[in-house]
Amino acid sequence: MATRGRSGSKKRAPTREIEKSLWAKGYETVVGIDEVGRGAWAGPLTVGAAVVPRDTRVNGVRDSKLLSEARREFLFDRIADWCISWSTGSASQQECDELGMSAAQKLAARRAIAGLTVVPDVAVTDGTWDFVSPSVAKVEMAVKADLRCLSVAAASILAKVVRDREMRAWAEHYPHWSFDTNKGYPCPVHKASLTGYGPSSIHRRSWVFMDNYVPWTAIRRTPPGGQSSLF
Repeated sequence: MATRGRSGSKKRAPTREIEKSLWAKGYETVVGIDEVGRGAWAGPLTVGAAVVPRDTRVNGVRDSKLLSEARREFLFDRIADWCISWSTGSASQQECDELGMSAAQKLAARRAIAGLTVVPDVAVTDGTWDFVSPSVAKVEMAVKADLRCLSVAAASILAKVVRDREMRAWAEHYPHWSFDTNKGYPCPVHKASLTGYGPSSIHRRSWVFMDNYVPWTAIRRTPPGGQSSLF
């Protein structure tokens, strides 16, 4: 399962070592950034931003991918109350189609940063691609930051829960695609629904799954950057 695929475990808690090194360099306000939904076929791309205290923590904070949905929901309010400031920002399915995923990710990050009640001096984010600049003046890239860095792990849970709740709400309007369970990600049930019903209005119609799982000739894949035909 996902836990084995990550070089970390539920027992190994993320620390504030990255934040401490940045505080020591004079960066007063450090924000952790993480995104969810990039690999989904439907729904928004969501970015979380979290500024955590220097001297307290919430037990159980981990990269959201290491936690069950029930555990993430349990932690959500505790993390939200504990953070000095937090926010999420999203790019809709249509924005993902029209802008492309890289620009959509930057847009979601900009919206998340704008929602904070503080102005961060530096952002920490996972990976090797900076999708936060120029929304924050200094960006610290850290491989596996969602496993290692407390503020990034907190951001990952906040973003995941916010997006999951949105997808469960969409499931009430689009019951055929089982968004309440798959959250818009590919799975056998989701693929079968696309074959039988075609895409919903919140599917990313510029994605290649449209060629592979939607046999309806009346509904074509939208070229990236083109206008989606919604119904």
